[in-house]
Amino acid sequence: MAKSPSRNSSAGARPTATGNGGETHQQAPMERGAKRGEPQDTAHLTTNHGVRISDNQNSLRAGSRGPTLLEDFVLREKIFHFDHERIPERIVHARGSGAHGVFECTRAIPELTKAAPFQAKGKQTEVFARFSTVAGGAGSVDTPRDVRGFAVKFYTDEGNWDLVGNNIPVFFIQDAIKFPDLIHSVKMEADRGYPQAASAHDTFWDFISLMPESMHMIMWAMSDRAIPRSLRMMEGFGVHTFRMVNAKGEGKFVKFHWKPVLGMQSTCWDEAVKIAGADPDFHRRDLFEAIDSGNFPAWDLGLQVFDEEFAAAQPYDVLDATKLIPEEVLPIQIVGRMTLNRNVDNFFAETEQAAFLPSNVVPGIDFTNDPLLQGRLFSYLDTQKSRLGTTNFHQIPVNAPRCPMHNFQRDGMMQTMVPTGRANYEPNSLADNGENGGPRECPETGFTTFTANDERNDGSEKLRVRAELFADHYSQARLFFRSQTAPEQAHLASAITFELSKVALEPVRTRLLSRLRNVDEELAARVAAGLAMELPAAAPAAAKTVDMDASPALSIIANAKHTLDGRKVAILFDEGSDAGEISAVRSAVEKAGGTCFTVAPKVGGIALSKGTLKADGQLAGSPSVLFDAVALVLTAEAAGKLTREGAAVQFVMDAFGHLKAIGASDGAKALLDKAGVEKDEGVTGLGADFAKAAAMRFYDREPKVRMLA
Repeated sequence: MAKSPSRNSSAGARPTATGNGGETHQQAPMERGAKRGEPQDTAHLTTNHGVRISDNQNSLRAGSRGPTLLEDFVLREKIFHFDHERIPERIVHARGSGAHGVFECTRAIPELTKAAPFQAKGKQTEVFARFSTVAGGAGSVDTPRDVRGFAVKFYTDEGNWDLVGNNIPVFFIQDAIKFPDLIHSVKMEADRGYPQAASAHDTFWDFISLMPESMHMIMWAMSDRAIPRSLRMMEGFGVHTFRMVNAKGEGKFVKFHWKPVLGMQSTCWDEAVKIAGADPDFHRRDLFEAIDSGNFPAWDLGLQVFDEEFAAAQPYDVLDATKLIPEEVLPIQIVGRMTLNRNVDNFFAETEQAAFLPSNVVPGIDFTNDPLLQGRLFSYLDTQKSRLGTTNFHQIPVNAPRCPMHNFQRDGMMQTMVPTGRANYEPNSLADNGENGGPRECPETGFTTFTANDERNDGSEKLRVRAELFADHYSQARLFFRSQTAPEQAHLASAITFELSKVALEPVRTRLLSRLRNVDEELAARVAAGLAMELPAAAPAAAKTVDMDASPALSIIANAKHTLDGRKVAILFDEGSDAGEISAVRSAVEKAGGTCFTVAPKVGGIALSKGTLKADGQLAGSPSVLFDAVALVLTAEAAGKLTREGAAVQFVMDAFGHLKAIGASDGAKALLDKAGVEKDEGVTGLGADFAKAAAMRFYDREPKVRMLA
């Protein structure tokens, strides 16, 4: 429920109010001289049927922390319309890549859940995973700054369980009623149809600047987490707080985490932009080729498990999707591993038609009253009818359960099952007369909802309101920023500066800077300096911002795995290159777990010191942004020639600028000099030290190659 509005008397202005959760309410003014109930102009927000809306920020729920109510026709109409805005492409997460695999339980947890995948160590469950960007359309590129979807369908013995999350553990909004507004703001602007797959524009930052609850997610979205090196090298999260229920009916709260076995790794922003031009399908190709070559990507599944007593003791609400529980406060328990071991046979039939629903749960997994989750439970099922054209989308092979499925639902567009007999209803007594009476409910093994619903909530009230503990929008944003290493903080500040530089509306930039002051004064000052703007006063905060202990687990750089596993090294060569040196580099890289890709000005057979070698890729089409490290095996004559070849100079310049290891033969000096390469720990010879350096990025080099905020 909104507090009393703070009136603004300037012409055309809208009164505003702040709700219990710190959310912004922009309200229609009463016309001077107008009587209550008289028709007015378009200032009033209404449903599609003309009913005026009193609160467009909060869904209706049973108590401030209770479940969302089905009777909320405002929420249902808004999400219903949003779900059907476009066909057949997904409205969000349109550009995706998928693969089949298996989940293996590595630690049985029957004391926590009766869910089938976790009942025995070694138990294997078939899975299908889909990774995606959010803002861009199906024809956009793989590497924009964006959240990545991370959805996994478990084909369990008791039905399908869909864990539908992202590569970031929190979200922009607290209530699902705001999801259409969020996506409308970040998508192409309505009047001009651009920019595509980009958040650096007016409408997105206008929305964000008016939604203080988004500040934590903005820290993540502007961090290196939003420009991953590979889908195989990013974490995944269930985002919401779920519940696990054991065979005794006892429940615990749970948060789901996917940890990549290869470790996390990101790109530089300049690198991500250039990858988009060099290979728009970079992530999709990377995933496909890794699986195709037998280097199966894998993630460990971890849980944060806690009870109501723990939840009540935290300074934030565990039902708030804009908050996380630091791993240092509640350690993650690893219970299984997902390995993707088979590419799809047909992209459309499987990846494109895969339908994930958060409402797909199995006995042992249940929901909580998270208002964002509650809205998703409605939205995803509804959207499949629009996208796949039929309520029978569950019969498409990629969506079909692997266990038996029987019910009395019949007919519908594209029905492929052929039921027999007369039983299409129940209860019926047909079996008493020798006919097939059909399936029956089972109280013992069927899904039963966890019954307790009284955690700090009065379910007797029906309210459009957020719990007051939802009002702290800055403490965890501050936690995230201050948990980053110095290079990561610089990247984050530079990303916000870049995005806001694309915002033409100066009041939006000013308002966002006022929000940043509540996150971190130094961050706000760095962004303001990068924009050549004065710092405004800090925005009023709905709740006091507190300093939480730093969480080193939130940093990519601090937790980097210095390994060549899953990485690719380019070897640039030309006429006269030493065949032995090329072989030695390849051997060292492959021994360390990496793969090599040879690059030359021409792809046909090139004469080496001994024999000839065909290149895997031509120099002009194989820039260094596509690789994790580069080796230059060149004679002095060849290097001199390549100093006059722009693609070769850029190849080396980008490798140095993107903080990658560069191994070079003695003859390559002229090309190194032309590219402005300065000697450091990442610039080596071609011996064993190169393979070691190739497993790392060299962030100490960054001040030499770019100006950061």
